[in-house]
Order: sequence, then C-alpha cells, then structure tokens
Amino acid sequence: MNPPVAEKIRKELTEHGNTRTDNYFWLNEIDNPKVLEYLNAENNYTDEMLKHAKALQEKLYNEIIGRIKQDDTSAPYRDNGYYYYTRYEDGKEYPVYCRKKGTIDAPEEILLNANEMAKGQKFLNVTGLSVSMDNKFLSYGVDTLGRRKYNIYIKNLATGEDYKDKIPNTTGFATWANDNKTLFYTRKDKALRGYKIFRHKLEDKLSDDKEIYHEKDESFSITVYKTKSDKFLVIGSFSIVSSEYRILSATDPDGDFMIFQQRERDIEYYIDHYEDIFYIKTNLNAKNFRLMKTPVDNTTKKNWQEIIPNRRNVLLEEMEIFNDYLVLQEKKNGLNRLRIIGLKDKSDKYLDFGEAAYSTSIDRNPEFDTNLFRYSYTSLITPRSIIDYNMKTGEKNILKQDDVLGGYNKDDYAIERLNATADDNTKIPISIVYRKGIKKDGTSPLLLYGYGSYAISTEPVFNSARLSLLNHGFIYAIAHIRGGQEMGRSWYEDGKLFNKKNTFTDFINCAEFLIKEKYTSKEKLCIMGASAGGLLIGAVVNMRPDLFKAAVANVPFVDVITTMLDESIPLTTGEFDEWGNPKLKEYYDYILSYSPYDNVEHQNYPAMMVLTSLHDSQVQYWEPAKWVARLRDKKIGNNILLLKTNMQAGHGGASGRFEKFREIALEYTFLLDQLNIKGE
Repeated sequence: MNPPVAEKIRKELTEHGNTRTDNYFWLNEIDNPKVLEYLNAENNYTDEMLKHAKALQEKLYNEIIGRIKQDDTSAPYRDNGYYYYTRYEDGKEYPVYCRKKGTIDAPEEILLNANEMAKGQKFLNVTGLSVSMDNKFLSYGVDTLGRRKYNIYIKNLATGEDYKDKIPNTTGFATWANDNKTLFYTRKDKALRGYKIFRHKLEDKLSDDKEIYHEKDESFSITVYKTKSDKFLVIGSFSIVSSEYRILSATDPDGDFMIFQQRERDIEYYIDHYEDIFYIKTNLNAKNFRLMKTPVDNTTKKNWQEIIPNRRNVLLEEMEIFNDYLVLQEKKNGLNRLRIIGLKDKSDKYLDFGEAAYSTSIDRNPEFDTNLFRYSYTSLITPRSIIDYNMKTGEKNILKQDDVLGGYNKDDYAIERLNATADDNTKIPISIVYRKGIKKDGTSPLLLYGYGSYAISTEPVFNSARLSLLNHGFIYAIAHIRGGQEMGRSWYEDGKLFNKKNTFTDFINCAEFLIKEKYTSKEKLCIMGASAGGLLIGAVVNMRPDLFKAAVANVPFVDVITTMLDESIPLTTGEFDEWGNPKLKEYYDYILSYSPYDNVEHQNYPAMMVLTSLHDSQVQYWEPAKWVARLRDKKIGNNILLLKTNMQAGHGGASGRFEKFREIALEYTFLLDQLNIKGE
C-alpha cells in the first residue's frame, strides 16, 4: 500500500520580508471534506502498515490492562465531615465519585457516576467537583468533545437532581461562597483562555449572573478558588512570568474583591491563608523562590517578611500549612524533597526515601488541625503510594499503593541516575530503569523520553504499562533537559526563548552519552515526546536523523512559527514569554531556525509514528498533519512514516480508563516492530 499524498496548494506567508511557502496550509480547514478524507487515509495506511503486528498490539493491550486492578478505590480523604474517594467498577471505563459521612464505615453516597454520564458519548471528561460548605450542593464540569470547553452543572445532593440550567463555555472549575448559594466560575474566550469571572446564585437565572472580573491582558489567564482556610475567595491571574491575586471574604460574596499585590513583570507569587497571616511563595528577589508572610490586612509587598530565604541550589515548589507545622516541597539535584517545620517546637526535618530516582509530592490535606500529613511517593520501580506521615511521632502509614497484577516484583528491576555532558559542559541528569540482567554492551534497545518546556519537570514515576517494554529487553531513560525545572529556575530559563536550542542539544548529548556508555546503539535507540516534547522530537530528528532508529511524537507542537503568528489559536498570546513573539524579527528568525515543520530537509529520517487528535485545543491537529505531509514529500530512504489521528479526542487522547492504553499499545507495537522484536 502506498502512503497517502496530501495535495499541494501553494500558500505564501510573508513576515519581516521573509516569505515561506506552505503547501499544506489548507489542512487547517476542519470543515473541508478533503481534510477528513486525508486524515482517514493516513489512519487506514497506519492500520495497513501495522496489520502484520495486529496480534502483537492486542497482546500488548491485554498485557497492559491485565496489570490494572479493575475494581479499584482511591485512598479516602476527610473534608468538612465527609470522607471522599473515587472508585472504579470491574470492566468500566470511568470513575464513580463517592463520599461517606462521619466515618469510613458509613453508607456510601454516590456523587457522580461517570459511566452513566458517558453513555451515548464518544468522549467524556469530568472535572472540578466542588461541594458547598453545608455539603448539600455539588458543582462539576463536563467536556464531551475534548476541547477543554466545559459545561458546569449544579446538583442537589439531597434530591440527586441536577439544576435544569447548565453554565456553558467554562474551565469546569467553580467555587462556593460560604453562604452555600453563591457560586463563582470562569468563562473562556474564543482562544479558550479563562478571561472572565462570574457570580451565580442558585435561585437566579443564568442570564442574571454578574461579571465580577474581566482579565483584558491576553497573556494572562484567570481562575477562582477558595483558600484552604475557607476564609477567602481568590481570583488568580497568571502569565508565564507574572501573577496577581484578588481576595474577598468568603462570607461576603456580594462584596468587592481587593487586590493583594499588583502585578509586576517577572514577579510571580502564590498565596495561602492561615489565621491572621497570608503565606507567600514568590520569586521577588529570589530566582528559586522564597517563602514570606504578611498580615491579612496589609498585603502589599512592602509588608512581606521572609521566612525561608532563596537558596541557589534548592527550588521551593509548594507549601502546605497546618496548625502546628509547615510543610515545604522542594527540589534539589533534580529530586523532590519534603521538609517539615514545627511552627511551635522549631523542629526542622526532611523525609528520607532511599532510592536513586524518585518523585514525591504533597497530596490532599484539606484539614489544619491534624498531625497527619499526606503525600504521594513513586519511583521508576515503585508504584504510586499514598502515605500519611505523623509529623509529631514520625510514623508512616501507607494507605494505598497502586496494585500491579500479574506478579510484579520491583526487585527484578534496577534504576540508575546518570549525568551526560552538554555542549557547554553543563551536566544533564538522566534517570534510567531496566530489568536486571541486561548487558551494557550496546545491544539493548532503549527508549529515551524528553519534554523540556514550561518549567515542567519530568518526574521519574512508575508506569505499569512501561513494564511491557522493560520485559522485552528495553531500557527506559528520561533526559532531564533544560527548559524543565529539575535543577532549579535557571534550568528553565536556560531552555526558553533565545536559549531554546539548549533543550534540543541537551537531548542529543544524552543520546550520544547513552550510546558511548554502551547502554544502547544508534541501531537500537528510540525516542519519544509529547506536545512540547513532540517539538523536541521534531527538532532533533531534523538536527540528527542519523542518531535514532525510531521516533514517536504524540500531539507534537511542530509548526511553531505559524502558530505563534496566529493569535486566534488557543494558547498563542499567553506563550510569547515561553517561545518569543515572532512579530519581533529577532524572535521570528530564532524560532524559524528550529521550527520542525520549517526545517524538514531532503534526508533519511528515522522510522516515525506521529499521533494527534482531531479536537486537540492545545496543539491543533493540522500541525502534525502538515508535518507528516511535508516529511513524506521531502524525506529520502525507506523508513516508515505513520500518522494516526484520534477522531474523537483532544490533547490527552482517549478519555476512557482502558481505551487510552490502546494508543500506548499501538506506540509500543510500532517500536517493537521497528526493532524486529516479536513480543513472544
């Protein structure tokens, strides 16, 4: 079967005197029947090219879901007199949201059964569950398309009935004032940016909802929430480089929000409240953030007092406040740490985890008056665990560890933490996991994963699906490249804007290091990335197509220059501080020099699988579609190139609990097939 050939329709795009020819620009016409015809042709081609491996794909899928406990329940947490938890029923795709009053042995109340809600839908995402202070009303958001446009519904928990009206075009999240009848929510604009806060009262019509705040700066998005203390309603405005808050007493929902500290460029701050103090995490004169406090009645920055100073090698990530303790989530040497400070006894200690590469984070802690601190812990070989730690006695209680069915034994696997050397001699951490017994002689297949954008750290977490690769002899490695925040704020800044190419060269350096150290070879090295990580994959296969055997790019952001010039596309204007504004020539030239779509050349690319979703609102489907079309036109050699479009999903792929693993099984099938591993 010959691969599809997209029609060429010449389109010239001129900026700063530079003209680019885009023959596949027309693929952004979602209502054009020829677009769907082309996407379906690519899907059919992918199916045909992997038809011989269909049995392997089905085997991998069954293997993956066979490790998952189907009738599973989350660790309950206590909030305002109720225990809340989520459970799954045998064979069902979606969760059931539940609670019990007073004690975990009380009768179960079902808040929502997403399996019932999903009937007749091709996609379902439920988010933002929020219960009123009197425990009588529930608000929640529902998306049935995958474009992150949620309708908010309000349910009377006493009668089990939903209010007739639904609130359209929202983020899905809402928060209740303490009068139990006033709800604040966020609407989205055409670019899917949270831009307006509205107030809704239960007895009123939606047409009577009052606009409370309009965020007119298109580089900012907004949200509304309530502090852990339930004392303040908060409107938060966020850009990539700045933040700003407005606060209002939660007992006075008809009042006016007061600005906490006016926004200033390059100053970020995040707040939480306890008694008569606001705690503030901020980068004010603190690259890696510091912790400060201020009285509730005088919140401008001139009154902020330092509690924890900035530290050169330690990034302050999160905080959690209790009556007698303050918990900080920090990152040092690329790994998370949990620090517990006694507010009364002045104690100061770190939890010990004992593994070379792991991830830990603050979990749900809705109550102040407790000595129990809940956190999650996982590593590349340890399934996610929810743990209650007694801050007074030091006792740990593992409430739940994710079950891995089929006889998984972590002692059969090993993890390592290595360092590659970048072009500028910077040490780039690599986290590695493999099944014990592999030979480090260059003969092992290896999958190298990377992301490296938005200050998002790629954590070394457990993934039971990944065992299907490890058990077939793969080594799995994470390149903690610049653009993330693994090594502190400078790590992020050294991989954005005019430093973006560090992200790509770091990844290449990691690949070369793993080959040099005999973990793998060019003939066995596979790479993978998603979204901005897909941009990474697109860039490195342009730069070093000879270095990789196979590549998987999921929802890849590859048409960077065209997207960043189009402010009607969701996310664009808010991301000028990440990528640069190409309407300024210096940014245009720099982005153009690495944008994967614009730098496709006549060269022999590795075997590639590209995945996208028709309703993706974060990376529009046409970016990967155009990229594949141009690659087909220009690449030389016989290496396979596949495009698979999920016609019913958004950025996160399929919405069902098990359905998403069909996509993972497809990716793994492609990789095993390219390395001629039969999967027996």
